[in-house]
Amino acid sequence: MTTYTTLIILSGLVIFSYLFDLIAGKTKIPSVLLLLLLGIGIRQLVDYLGWTRLNFSTVLPMLGTIGLILIVFEGALELKYSKEKNHVIRRSFFSSLTILLLTAASISYIIYRISGVNLYRCIVNAIPFCVVSSTIAIPSAANIAKDKREFIIYESSFSDILGIILFNFMINNPQVNVGSFTSLSMELLIIVLFAAGSCLFLLYLIGRITHRIKFFLIISLLILVYAIGQSYHLSALIVVLSFGLFLNNATQINWPWFRKNFIYPRLSLDLRQLFQLSAESAFLMRTFFFAIFGFTMDIHQLENVTVLLSGGLILAAIYLIRFTYIKLISRTDLMPELVIVPRGLISVLLYYNLPKELRIPGVETGLLFMVILGTSVIMSLGLLGSKHNPPAREYEDV
Repeated sequence: MTTYTTLIILSGLVIFSYLFDLIAGKTKIPSVLLLLLLGIGIRQLVDYLGWTRLNFSTVLPMLGTIGLILIVFEGALELKYSKEKNHVIRRSFFSSLTILLLTAASISYIIYRISGVNLYRCIVNAIPFCVVSSTIAIPSAANIAKDKREFIIYESSFSDILGIILFNFMINNPQVNVGSFTSLSMELLIIVLFAAGSCLFLLYLIGRITHRIKFFLIISLLILVYAIGQSYHLSALIVVLSFGLFLNNATQINWPWFRKNFIYPRLSLDLRQLFQLSAESAFLMRTFFFAIFGFTMDIHQLENVTVLLSGGLILAAIYLIRFTYIKLISRTDLMPELVIVPRGLISVLLYYNLPKELRIPGVETGLLFMVILGTSVIMSLGLLGSKHNPPAREYEDV
């Protein structure tokens, strides 16, 4: 494949992704679903023409990680805090936590019945199927009512964070005991302090950098901070979410020493530019990740009856638990919250981070792909059938 052919393919993917975003705005079909189908189509074309397929297995986790950071950061930059929003924050946190634990228990049981392996391995393999993907949920919620959109942003972001915490906790603690929870408490305390220090440091830099190129530097430092935290098995996505929230709400902090050292006249303009850059960068990462993920999938795995039955049971568990929670505990409107529970990027990343010795035969990429595809299709149909709301996704002044 020549350099020019590669450039044609990459630029074509971006153009198609842009068109898919336009289609998503009109039809409520998630653009990531169209990207997955595009990737599958390209795979079929490559196989038909007999071209050599490239191995993207090492590139995919990296693209996914960067995309996850940028999309969570972009979503957090949209959220303006006020005391009135404490309710939605608490509601979204307990929703994500409760549904995550119940779904993990249900899917673990399903995997146990299918495979017969020990419960610990079943739980570890179940977690990737339990996490709501903020990379799909946040863009898909762009055209729903503002209060519901904020709930989806918080809930999906919390689901990502809590899913990573639970995954790391289970991987590091084959035998769960009191010491395991003590260690977890210490890790959470460390990451909160780490997040606070990182937020202050990065905001200080934004105000002090005079070079015309500074926002890519800030994003690079944010990715660096995330990578350092994750390398020590800390849930560094908390840093990303905290930094976005902190930036968009910094002017509400009225301590004189803070305003003197961190608040500067161009902050509002800089945040607009940072938001735009992060949004466009997230768009690129999302484009390449989901197109490549679709390309790497072998759709012939969906011909396996066991995969179809297992995927169907997992999908049924996901929506039954969410339906029950909304009706009995949340007691809010079912739509569109019931259907905006897509699995996607974070599920793929967690699956790829599973140690090989813990993986279960049959619980593989084919099953994961079916659940991702199924939740995306159900979300599309649900959004198409829900009441239309005018686009409300605008960056708020600080």
